[in-house]
Amino acid sequence: MAQDWLEKLQSLRDELPGGETEAETDKISDEAESPSDNSARLDIILEKKGRAGKQATIITGWNGSDEGLETLASTLKKRLATGGSTRGGEILIQGDRRQAVEKELKAQGYKCRII
Repeated sequence: MAQDWLEKLQSLRDELPGGETEAETDKISDEAESPSDNSARLDIILEKKGRAGKQATIITGWNGSDEGLETLASTLKKRLATGGSTRGGEILIQGDRRQAVEKELKAQGYKCRII
């Protein structure tokens, strides 16, 4: 009896909506996260003004989708163990984390520079 539900689950897994195979959906998700979609250089800026004396690292120059920006921001925040947000095509990371952000972006294959 246990094998019946396993076989049904496998058959459902093999049949994806729209006739796509599992390999095709993996390829699409890999391409969405690929830095080649965003060939522009990202600028890393330290901003202090208007923040009650606190510093923030701003990443600008994103040309990709908003979803890609959210994904990149989430990844950076997790890897750097810091807070931040996205707004208006920019990523804000709390604190002066310019070198760490540059190192992480380059490790992911993005072109970037500190201004």
